Amino acid sequence: MESGPDAGLSLSSITNAQESETLRGQVVAGDPDPSESAGEDRVMSLVEHLTELRRRIFIGILAVAIGTVIGYLLAPDAIRLLKEPLPIAGPLLFRQPGGAFFLVLKLALMIGVVLGSPVLLYQLWAFVSPGLTPRERRAARPWVPLALLFLVAGIGVAYAILPLTMGFLLGFQIPGLLEPAIFGEDYFGFVTSMFLAFGLVMEFPILLVLLSKLGLVRLERLRRARRYVLLGIFIFAVVITPGGDPISPLIMAAVMYPLYELTIYLVGRSQRTAATDE
Repeated sequence: MESGPDAGLSLSSITNAQESETLRGQVVAGDPDPSESAGEDRVMSLVEHLTELRRRIFIGILAVAIGTVIGYLLAPDAIRLLKEPLPIAGPLLFRQPGGAFFLVLKLALMIGVVLGSPVLLYQLWAFVSPGLTPRERRAARPWVPLALLFLVAGIGVAYAILPLTMGFLLGFQIPGLLEPAIFGEDYFGFVTSMFLAFGLVMEFPILLVLLSKLGLVRLERLRRARRYVLLGIFIFAVVITPGGDPISPLIMAAVMYPLYELTIYLVGRSQRTAATDE
């Protein structure tokens, strides 16, 4: 038997060779690669998804609740601001003892949703984005703040035309014979419907762009349908705007058709960008 340093070196070499064979055998037998295991650990289970969804919903509700408290404090100023377009000097009325309380509560909740909408959109994005590819995240990221911006723009347009609408509708009164008795619940319900209609209409381009990305709407079809879309916009504007005055539908149609042309441009640009990337 050999002794000395050469024997020790031989024994060490045999041991290392046996360990290498063992590792190779494990890989051949189907043992998971460490890098693959790390990738699998990053995949969330169903329970983890539900936990994450619950956390996002809780944060969104908390943001709306904080915004509602702020809205309750701002409610008198908001009522004063919303009443300005009404060409009536007297106060608004309410029918039931609890009418004023529920009106302020609804208005505070609306303000809370508006103030909390950035947090709501962010929580929605934070929950959905991990399931998207990097390319899909890059494509969808700009539309999250744009959705909020378009909503605010629609509400701004509705508030801008509110004096014209109320002036037209109240212009049919006959002094001393037929005069309005406007109740707060009815007036703010009208204003809320008008704001909601214009705010949702402003989301029109985003919806069409998303449908085009899903392959449900084609650019050529959008271009060919211009005449029919123009007619449909006028009919839609007459049906969706409250009050029955001609001013609101005309202004809504004047807003919607440029948005349709903007949609055609955005869809065409998106398709050109996708073709360039490929």
